[in-house]
Amino acid sequence: MTTSLFDDEPGVTTGTPLAERMRPRTLDEYVGQTHLVGAGQPLRRAIDAGVLHSLILWGPPGTGKTTLARVLAQASGAEFAAFSAVTSGIKEIKDVIAVAAHTRRRSARRTIFFVDEIHRFNKAQQDAFLPHIESGTVVLVGATTENPSFEVNSALLSRSKVYVLQPLTQDDVVTILRRALTDPERGLGSTGVEADDEGLAAVARYANGDARVALNLLEQVVSSLPAAPSGGPSRLTEGILKDLVDRRALLYDKSGEEHYNIISALHKSIRNSDADGAVYWLARMLEAGEDPMYVARRLVRFASEDIGNADPRALQLAIAAKDATHFLGMPECNTALAQLVTYMAAAPKSNAVYTAYKAAARDALNTEAAPVPLHLRNAPTKLMKDLAYGKDYQYAHDAPDALTDMSSLPDNLAGRVYYEPTERGLEPKLKEALDRARAKRRR
Repeated sequence: MTTSLFDDEPGVTTGTPLAERMRPRTLDEYVGQTHLVGAGQPLRRAIDAGVLHSLILWGPPGTGKTTLARVLAQASGAEFAAFSAVTSGIKEIKDVIAVAAHTRRRSARRTIFFVDEIHRFNKAQQDAFLPHIESGTVVLVGATTENPSFEVNSALLSRSKVYVLQPLTQDDVVTILRRALTDPERGLGSTGVEADDEGLAAVARYANGDARVALNLLEQVVSSLPAAPSGGPSRLTEGILKDLVDRRALLYDKSGEEHYNIISALHKSIRNSDADGAVYWLARMLEAGEDPMYVARRLVRFASEDIGNADPRALQLAIAAKDATHFLGMPECNTALAQLVTYMAAAPKSNAVYTAYKAAARDALNTEAAPVPLHLRNAPTKLMKDLAYGKDYQYAHDAPDALTDMSSLPDNLAGRVYYEPTERGLEPKLKEALDRARAKRRR
């Protein structure tokens, strides 16, 4: 029997949320993640063999990370110590390690040390695990919703196998909901509530692949169902669910992985001239509570980076949308931002300004910091004029077509070309003008 060194195993007690009561106790009850625990898959083989190794479970909330850790402990006959990175520190780690070491000496049983939200531990706290993992005192199982490449230090990561959990499919969630609705001991079977497939599928859609959200929502909805007019069992339908639930929770973390994934999707949709995709990702961010000014700032950047001089109006509209966003706030600013992303999706694209600056910055950092040529310097004093500041400067307005043969680069970069306009939008006209000026300087 697997035990916990600090926390009791989840059980059916008064007030325990449905999601906790229905937590799978064995691998046979576990739903989803077949790429990890299906027949012949790597983690399933390890569990069946009772082989313990440190691992990191990375995936969205409600996908079974904690349950998988408990199942691993149960299958291997190990102790189980649950630990939260939010509420625990170095002292608590040392206390757990001491108990685990004593247990191993007394009974040779190893301890699975489960750390929820391991990404919240700092480097010192993560380093505290290392010697005890290497000695075999504990087997670390970390759970995180954040990319472990960035949030778990390299020493700990190199000693652990990373397993990626996927959001549960709608069918997976419906299976979990149906089980909860019919289970008379741990679930809601004693309520007599019935549900059609469309009703459960609607709950699953609201949950976005999160079993915990789905079960908690089911429990709330069942407790709010009106009595059936005929005196028979209450029935959960899609129509009733819409009446009881205002809006679904969107999977989004304003400071985490999903934040960067969705802003990347928005940026790349606009770059790909896909207005429909752009509006969708914009709505995903705004409706999930993202700061609209953050979105506006990213779109101002896009206007210069991916449209540039192919359509200079994009930057003007981006600044206008930013001002509208600041002035109106959500939800009124949503149409200003939608207007901007659809315009920019349709606009001609050019990253010539972006690549020009990158090339110039590379030279500025990696080549000799040559002095400004004398002819480009101002000469406000007699001494500066005597030192030839401003000598041979050619005033463009005095030349035909305002073109001179004077170079504006230092000698070590003479003739260097950074900005190469594309053939899209307004840039062909700019290219023609710049080619004339460059040709005159070459002559």
